[in-house]
Amino acid sequence: MRTLVVGDIHGGLKALIQVLNKVEVTEDDTLIFVGDYVDGWSEAAQVIAFLTALSEKINCIFIKGNHDVWCENWLETGHVDATWYMHGGKETMDSYNGFSKEEKNMHLTFFKNMPLYYIDDDNRLFIHAGFTSMHGVEKEVFKATYYFDRTLWEMALTMSKDIKEDSLLFPNRLKHYSEIFIGHTPTTNFGFSVPTKAANVWNVDTGAAFKGKLSVMDVNTKAFFQSDALPSLYPNEMGRNKV
Repeated sequence: MRTLVVGDIHGGLKALIQVLNKVEVTEDDTLIFVGDYVDGWSEAAQVIAFLTALSEKINCIFIKGNHDVWCENWLETGHVDATWYMHGGKETMDSYNGFSKEEKNMHLTFFKNMPLYYIDDDNRLFIHAGFTSMHGVEKEVFKATYYFDRTLWEMALTMSKDIKEDSLLFPNRLKHYSEIFIGHTPTTNFGFSVPTKAANVWNVDTGAAFKGKLSVMDVNTKAFFQSDALPSLYPNEMGRNKV
């Protein structure tokens, strides 16, 4: 029985299928997705259809990311956020061509049911981006922080490896959880092509929206699996590399 955390997919269905095959997922596994299922590559709607079917066979927890919030709003209201459109929204809207109103409503329900974070029985926090409250994720005032924050990861990266959790210098907001698993800010922005740890924060977004790979990591053993780089799977597309 494994608990597996899955990085940001960004419409890359080919990468998702490839890496899950490498993992050899079984019905005994739990999959925790840290958000951003859409926006980037051309199969966003197909990713959602695949995940809804997968969740009927395997225990899945789907955390909501900022791109998912934008897509949810579009499915519900028809409003096209200008920022969203430029950052993968156009490709997501195009991917819904041929989907019925009923199918779109099913996807809307899928998005609406996503939690903003998840804490497991071992006090491990799974969240898309981060939080800022020194009192823990439950005390966050602005909920959008859960899917937009980058300061948690930036703070963790700047910490010396000599600073232990019992040190007065260890940030209070990190002390609430045994480990924190995030996406949102690609590790490739900092020169890392694999899931990366800083303090007690694990970042599993390895740049699948851009030129990187999609990663899945066993949260207990820290063994990880990766797809091919997304541009090689979608050679006639740019993903979010156009941004």
